[in-house]
Amino acid sequence: MNSRTPARTIFSFSLALILFVGSTLLAQHLTVAQQSQVAKLVHDMIEQNHISQKRIDDETSGKLVDEFVKTLDPQKLYFLQSDIDRFNEFRTSLDDLIKAGNVDFGPMVFDVYIKRLNERIKEAHKLIDSKHDFSVKEYMEIDAKEIPWSKSEDELNERWRKRIKYEFLLMKLETPGEIAAREKKNRQGSVEKKTEGEAEGPKVTTDEDARKRLHKRYKTIHDTLSKTESEEVVEMYLTALCETLDPHSSYMSPRAQEDFQIQMRLKLEGIGAALRSEDGYTIVASIVPGGAASADGRLKVNDKIIAVGSGSAEFVDVVEMKLTKVVDLIRGKKGTKVRLKVLTQTSDVKIYELTRQEIQLKEQEVKGDIIEMEERVPGSKGKIGVVHIPSFYRDFEGEEVGDPNFKSTSRDVRKVLHDFQAKGGVDAIILDLRYNGGGALKEAIEVAGLFLGEGPVVQVKDQKGKPKVYRDDEPRPVYSGPLVVLTNRLSASASEIVAGAIKDYNRGLIVGDLTTHGKGTVQNVTPVGQRFLQLLKSPNLGALK
Repeated sequence: MNSRTPARTIFSFSLALILFVGSTLLAQHLTVAQQSQVAKLVHDMIEQNHISQKRIDDETSGKLVDEFVKTLDPQKLYFLQSDIDRFNEFRTSLDDLIKAGNVDFGPMVFDVYIKRLNERIKEAHKLIDSKHDFSVKEYMEIDAKEIPWSKSEDELNERWRKRIKYEFLLMKLETPGEIAAREKKNRQGSVEKKTEGEAEGPKVTTDEDARKRLHKRYKTIHDTLSKTESEEVVEMYLTALCETLDPHSSYMSPRAQEDFQIQMRLKLEGIGAALRSEDGYTIVASIVPGGAASADGRLKVNDKIIAVGSGSAEFVDVVEMKLTKVVDLIRGKKGTKVRLKVLTQTSDVKIYELTRQEIQLKEQEVKGDIIEMEERVPGSKGKIGVVHIPSFYRDFEGEEVGDPNFKSTSRDVRKVLHDFQAKGGVDAIILDLRYNGGGALKEAIEVAGLFLGEGPVVQVKDQKGKPKVYRDDEPRPVYSGPLVVLTNRLSASASEIVAGAIKDYNRGLIVGDLTTHGKGTVQNVTPVGQRFLQLLKSPNLGALK
């Protein structure tokens, strides 16, 4: 959101699906009354602060119907035309309802969605067990824009028959090595090097294995979506409202805002573990170095947490519990204790008591490496410094309270550059911005300044079209030697500002995909509860981005 009120200027980036068991403050859950309050505030803040200066009217209402339906069912696989006809009755009234704090349309549509989901998943399992004739030539349209909503269940069943047949065929053609790599990526967020014993080569998956994996896929889809909470539905609904004006603005619930703040601070208070959900179990995905779990040493990757007790409270069974709820139970303030009942990989049940502490997310911060060219290209000489920047993070709150060591991308890049100098210098530097989805605008400006010195970095227009130039005040470049910037199609926002400035000043070479992501809007993160600052304690109602 483009805001006139004091706020943190950021470029959005994606958050990991694996959830960290930690917190900088306990997330507040919105009551029904607060959800209504949030809707009214979001309505007013959009009208007053969005750069388009567009009022939320009947036209917006119609777009909201389309946007929310698209959010839930982008491929038109669940809703019937009769459902859409029912939703369209609200095409000119949602603007008035939201202004009055009424968000009932969101849950109403979602209830229909869950009903259709249950029907479709049941049908999917039947189709998975059916025999498919692959000698018949068939066509399946995958562009949702070209697909009309199904008018009957029979019509929808036919679409699902082709879909399951297509997915079954893809799984049959997938090699065990590809399966292992994809499953690792799903669990850990990146593809690791092949380990000893992993299958490779053109072996074809058996029919039984393909069916088993498809059954598991659709069970996971059903289990995940059926556990969606009302706060999440309202979050999706209000985000759809924001997206009627631009594709990047959104509403973050208190929980989502907390996760966003963790990513910006790169620190949290908790036990130091990342969790994932699989087959109803909460599984330890990774242990954060330097955290309570790491220091204790007993909790292991792939252990299953089956119950949680905070302090001396009774254990709460968490099997089949939504992952975010499990995380809420484990999270807590530094110095407090939590007990975990764990099913180990040897099938033993253990109870571990851990003391929550502050944890630095070192794996997500800037890193620097020096490559000896002789090791890569025989006969060549020289050293190349590589600076990996995963995101443009900045601990705004730490900065505001005067923490001299608040976390910052530009500070960490500066440290890496000084470290290169301390090790005898490098002959060139590669700035790796691949997969960097953005972050704090101030960090992009300051990182660019480390290589450019003092001067303009980016220009932004406000609601009235008036340009504002953002400059860096670095007296001289920290590094002025040969420079290459690596980008790809997932380099977005703040990454594009840095790469663009380097290019415009002819300061270095841009190497990578033909294009970057292409996001040209600046956003502010504005707490929705900011309107209650006159109170002693402003309620946490989430934020607009």
